[in-house]
Amino acid sequence: MLDSAIEWLIVIVVILVLFGSAKKVPELARNVGRATGEFKRGQMEIEQELRKAMNSNNTAQTASQGVDYISVAKTMGIETEGKSIDELKAEIQEKLKNAQ
Repeated sequence: MLDSAIEWLIVIVVILVLFGSAKKVPELARNVGRATGEFKRGQMEIEQELRKAMNSNNTAQTASQGVDYISVAKTMGIETEGKSIDELKAEIQEKLKNAQ
């Protein structure tokens, strides 16, 4: 019945208008926009830090920076079981390229 996010959004707005105040709808939209912007800003910062770490060709320098590729990969939803650091680096780089 309600398959897409747009349909759900329309239903929610209609319910808010019927049961809530019409003044609250713009406030809700502003808050959702701010939260979305903050999320995207945080995501961009993390991606920039990861790119900076991945562009470092010197593994000794990278190791001294303390980058934990296993936790980064897990955070990005990459399976880490039985993979080397180099394999994880390659998968992280690929996922970052696809995210652009």
